[in-house]
Amino acid sequence: MTNDTPRRRVLVVAHTGRDEVREVARQCVQSLTGHGIAVRLLPDEAADLGLEDADGLVETTPVGDLPGEGCELVLVIGGDGSILRAAEVTHETCTPLLGVNLGHVGFLAEAEQDDVESTISAIVARDYTAEDRLTLDVRVMVDNETVFSTFALNEASVEKAARERMLEVVVEVDNRPLSRWGCDGVVCATPTGSTAYNFSAGGPVVWPEVEALLMVPISAHALFARPLVVAPTSVLAVEVLSRTEGSGVLWCDGRRTVDLPPGARIEVRRGQRPVRLVRLQQAPFTDRLVAKFGLPVEGWRGAAERRRRENGDSDA
Repeated sequence: MTNDTPRRRVLVVAHTGRDEVREVARQCVQSLTGHGIAVRLLPDEAADLGLEDADGLVETTPVGDLPGEGCELVLVIGGDGSILRAAEVTHETCTPLLGVNLGHVGFLAEAEQDDVESTISAIVARDYTAEDRLTLDVRVMVDNETVFSTFALNEASVEKAARERMLEVVVEVDNRPLSRWGCDGVVCATPTGSTAYNFSAGGPVVWPEVEALLMVPISAHALFARPLVVAPTSVLAVEVLSRTEGSGVLWCDGRRTVDLPPGARIEVRRGQRPVRLVRLQQAPFTDRLVAKFGLPVEGWRGAAERRRRENGDSDA
């Protein structure tokens, strides 16, 4: 690299509360710097990892200083929670996220722990692509004033604040009322989040390339309380009825939260900024579903039948 060549830089975000993750994170940082790629760390995580600067290739940047700025990607080591945290701290810069799963299902992650070496090689060789994922812009209004706004990659969920109190809401699509529900809550999700809270609430699994918004009631006491799939241009709204005895709470990606008093209105629309996820291989989403959920596919004859057709064999 000449003095005129911009230095390559990768932001590393890790769930440093676990010994296993710290070990893998140190290995990744040392491998990247060994290839002359600068590594940026958040201050608390840098302290937890205890890494020494290697020829000026390890740096720290506070969250408030746009840590993803100038980085070609974010290497996230942990589970889906860590990827959601990385999406939060880099949302303004849209820096692509590459997840190495050391959690449970790890649906957002692209690689597993055994793939660390090949993952580093792909980063060094720039042998990867990035795909845009639809996000949500979320706004909370009280007395016609916006009191909270944020984004979500997976979902924005309106939930009852107290277990013993049902939440009374009216839901709306494109400025038209749809139904009133007494419920435990309402999930508004993206296709990316369709395999997260939406899935647990009984919503549909939506392939990530489909552009749509999802609305799923949670334990609703109503005749019409079905999961809804609407256009990405639609605006979803949930109003907490002013006469309800219980208050609510809004959670976005399980990370950002605000209390919802009676009368609060929550509006959800397509986000202005996508989140970019790095892909190392172009495996179909169907294969990801099968692998992550351990779905039974024994007995499938598709590959064998395709080979017979290619060989001109018409036998069943």
